[in-house]
Amino acid sequence: MLFLFFLQMIPSDLSQAKEDGNGVPANAKRSKPEDQGEQDAVLRPVKLSRTELYKPPTVEELNQLKEAESLFHCSLLKMQMEELLKEVALSERRKKQIDSFVKTVTEALQSVPSFPKVELGDLSWLAGSVKVPFIMMPAENAGKFQMAPPASVDLIGSYPLGTCIKPRITVDLAVTIPAEVLQTKDDMNQRYPRKRALYLAGLAQHLSSSAEIGSMRYSCLHGNRLRPLLLLTPSGKESSNFTVRLHACLPPGYFKPSRFHPQRNNIRTKWYTGLDSSDPEPPTPHYNSSVLGDMLPRAHLQFLSAVSSQCPAFAEGVALIKVWLRQRELDQGAGCFNGFLASMTLAYLLSKHRVNNNMTAYQLLRNTLHFLATTDLTETAITLARKPDSTAVSDFQDAFQVVFVDPSGHLNLCAEMTECTYKQVQHEASLSMQFWDDATVNGFHALLMTPEAPGEDQRPHLPLVKLQASCKKLKLLSELMDHSGNYVRTMLPYILSLLQQGLGQRILLLTHSLSPDPEWTVEAEPPKHKAQPPLSFGLILRPDYAASVLERGPPADSPKAAEFRKLWGPRSELRQSACEKRLVPRQIVNHLLQLHADIPESCVRYVGAMMDDVIQMKESLKVVQSYDDLSRKLWRLEGLPLSVTAVQGAHPALRYTQVFPPKPLKLDYSFFGKEKSSRSLLPKEGKPCPVYIEPITVVCHMEGSGKWPHDRVAIRHLKAAFHLSLGGAADQGAQLRPDPALHVFPQDGYAFRVHVAYHREPQVLRESVGPDGLLVVRDNEAAQALELATVHRPLLTSTLHGLQQQHPCFGAVCRLAKRWLGAQLLSDDIREDAADLLVASLFLHPAPFTAPSSPQVGFLRFLRLLSSFDWRNNPLVVNLNSKLTAADYTDIKNDFVAGRDSLPVMFIATPSDKKLSLWTKREPSVQVILQVLGRKQSHSFPILEPFRVAHSSPGAHCGETATLPGIITSELSSRQLHICVLGVTHSKRLSYLLRSSAETIRQIQKHHSP
Repeated sequence: MLFLFFLQMIPSDLSQAKEDGNGVPANAKRSKPEDQGEQDAVLRPVKLSRTELYKPPTVEELNQLKEAESLFHCSLLKMQMEELLKEVALSERRKKQIDSFVKTVTEALQSVPSFPKVELGDLSWLAGSVKVPFIMMPAENAGKFQMAPPASVDLIGSYPLGTCIKPRITVDLAVTIPAEVLQTKDDMNQRYPRKRALYLAGLAQHLSSSAEIGSMRYSCLHGNRLRPLLLLTPSGKESSNFTVRLHACLPPGYFKPSRFHPQRNNIRTKWYTGLDSSDPEPPTPHYNSSVLGDMLPRAHLQFLSAVSSQCPAFAEGVALIKVWLRQRELDQGAGCFNGFLASMTLAYLLSKHRVNNNMTAYQLLRNTLHFLATTDLTETAITLARKPDSTAVSDFQDAFQVVFVDPSGHLNLCAEMTECTYKQVQHEASLSMQFWDDATVNGFHALLMTPEAPGEDQRPHLPLVKLQASCKKLKLLSELMDHSGNYVRTMLPYILSLLQQGLGQRILLLTHSLSPDPEWTVEAEPPKHKAQPPLSFGLILRPDYAASVLERGPPADSPKAAEFRKLWGPRSELRQSACEKRLVPRQIVNHLLQLHADIPESCVRYVGAMMDDVIQMKESLKVVQSYDDLSRKLWRLEGLPLSVTAVQGAHPALRYTQVFPPKPLKLDYSFFGKEKSSRSLLPKEGKPCPVYIEPITVVCHMEGSGKWPHDRVAIRHLKAAFHLSLGGAADQGAQLRPDPALHVFPQDGYAFRVHVAYHREPQVLRESVGPDGLLVVRDNEAAQALELATVHRPLLTSTLHGLQQQHPCFGAVCRLAKRWLGAQLLSDDIREDAADLLVASLFLHPAPFTAPSSPQVGFLRFLRLLSSFDWRNNPLVVNLNSKLTAADYTDIKNDFVAGRDSLPVMFIATPSDKKLSLWTKREPSVQVILQVLGRKQSHSFPILEPFRVAHSSPGAHCGETATLPGIITSELSSRQLHICVLGVTHSKRLSYLLRSSAETIRQIQKHHSP
């Protein structure tokens, strides 16, 4: 049976079983056919003797079983991807609709009327309200233009290749501008881009009378204003199903490709500025690539079609890559890694034999991601060119940051892509490869099913109003001409380089927003560059270096010292910076932008530390330090019957996760009277009530010994004796009354409640003697509660304390999450320990992200976890200390499925708790999960979303916690106050209320503070 199961699990493309001519494995046993001449013999079950049935497997069978086990995870992933491909592929019904509409548009385009030649600036022929999708600046331009029917209309892009996917379906049509419309010198001074825009306007005017066309809008190809598009949708119910994009293109071979060499100039300075200049004309590589791109779409389609015909899974492989890009928002906007680049990348791997033509779509996706993760196109250029007259790769590298040369050898496919964008693609591909084969991660969901919101820790936003002046200060006239006046694209590489130099090793990754492709109606003027959204940058911080207040420069006599002083200006002479640690990246960004680009701090909206004011870290540090001192004292105690074997904290403050850690207090004894008989303090009449001192629980384990009794009552008495002994050994001048139940140690103004634990006591509580005198072991609530308090909670505290050492923002995220839960009155439904485990899962299993490096990002992911996790069908596994193996994950899942009806609604499994979910055994309820929890987090996202994107008002600042009243710091109404007071289990909520809002308590604390 094992061998037959193995045959079903082996992937078809990886199976290496030898087959005969009929496709039947050669080593399979056949029943003897009745007709020896019959070729299609039938396989029948093999009857094995008892000896053969239980015979140990051979070495070959063991190897096959091991291979099947290793491939099981990948096989499941493959099957999931196959189902995904069925979902994103276009249906036959949709294809028929597209073909019908494309035919209608093509026929309408063939009947475009002709107009006589006019001056390029004369728009009298353009009747009606249709506008030209181009900003005519400068206004003067020589040349003639006339309207004529297109030379041809051809399908290009992903649709004819079969790589077009849902949900955003776009079909591209190349409309060839006839040769009589063009002139030999149209490559100069934006003549061709203007004629291209005029021709599209003429097409829009002609198509506006067609009843078959529902709407017409203008857009730009990947945000490039030199390459406008005309977007068409069908009329009726199908208007939102797909969009047809009209590209006005050059006739093939109309211009010589050499005229668009990256080092050549095609925009004259005198024409652009109106001033004479004696300087050499600068190269215009970006303008050249924009014009050249309109000559090659058909050649690119022919190349990809040839590659696709040799690789059966090419279309499906590209479709998976496009889904991967779309989920990471990398395929839209200016300079993006679009679907066309994905197709060309896979074609490059096939042409260079990096992948095999017989590979499946699953394997093509894997190899493509591996290539992207390991190949840096900013350092090593790649090319598809084979012609001897191709442009040298070094010329492209001198002009562009990312180089990928097309099959013609003259066009850089990544001309508009910045180095940071490609680094982001590399980063995402590297993350995907890390958890691809990890059996403990749901690779399919992380790879292709999880839309990734930006996960940067901090995000500065720049309004565009100052960038035009920055171009003048930096003297970027040549670059501004190359980008045809787009000062945003002109400044972007310089700002990125500036921030990269200044932030250095403080950041793991620097990203920037990709401006969305603008769209506007054909009756409207094209939007200006300042109409774009603010330019935003994302910083993924390195926790070890991000808060460093010292930037070490080179030696003063080093040649690099001058560059260091130029970068930092007056601050390079400072010996010490007085800035706050949490604001170091912000101060660096503001200082560099002000110094080098004249962008004042008031214009920079910096999102990253807006929640820091509602979380406190210093109090937790003091508590942990005091606990360490107490622990050392307990270890050194002498005169005890048994020695101390372990001292463990069992309080949230000792793992840095308590919202309001206990504060050290020094009592003012003039407020109290002494009760001599009980050695207690009583508040005097007329004096305020004493402050509540929250004890910090510490578990003290004593060594094992045969003297420990086996009776629960005797153990309790012995523990009481140990408490008295601890009190007598440690109480030196503290004048504390020994307590047989537990002992409270004062330490630095804190109160530590020490609980003596015996490791066998929970087992003793489970044991009882039945009526027949036999020992019965039965679990009960008392044993579970004791084990939770003395074993599980101390273990959890020490483990999460270690997690805090690895991820410094872990505790801050926990405190934010708990403040949110408290503000939503959910603290009694999701207890502190459960909330800490939920946050810990974000750091231990961050796929498809990296672990959070800032409290804000961690809190957003916490809300996302609550809203998106399928608690009904999946357990949340928190692999503390990486103790769980892949087999453990499988066992936990199987046990969960088998006993789902009897398990908690929110099931959290850990290495020490795989089957019971101790931390959520009693709460939350089904109603909280389905109704309250989902509604609360969904209300929080719209409030937080404006802080992830730029604000529209120039004077707005994003670091104020006063803007978060409904999420973190909500005030409780009087009705809510009554709920807190009257509820039996609302003591913590009442404590939170008293600490945060009661003025009388604050006055008392002021009186009693040291």
